[in-house]
Amino acid sequence: MTQTYTARVWKEDGLFIAQCAEIDVASHGNTEEAALANLREALELYLEPPTATIIPKVSSIEVEVGAPC
Repeated sequence: MTQTYTARVWKEDGLFIAQCAEIDVASHGNTEEAALANLREALELYLEPPTATIIPKVSSIEVEVGAPC
């Protein structure tokens, strides 16, 4: 199965940075093509099914916004 994602690419300090717009994953390369290929690999690794034997605890937290310090 394939899925399509949006990539943002920009040049920074001599490297091309590629960042996925939908998932917080990024990579880099010496060329735009290399950065995109590295991003593709990073996304594939990120999206692999988990193989952990211990289920992590998921929690929600509340944050007060705009409160005086």
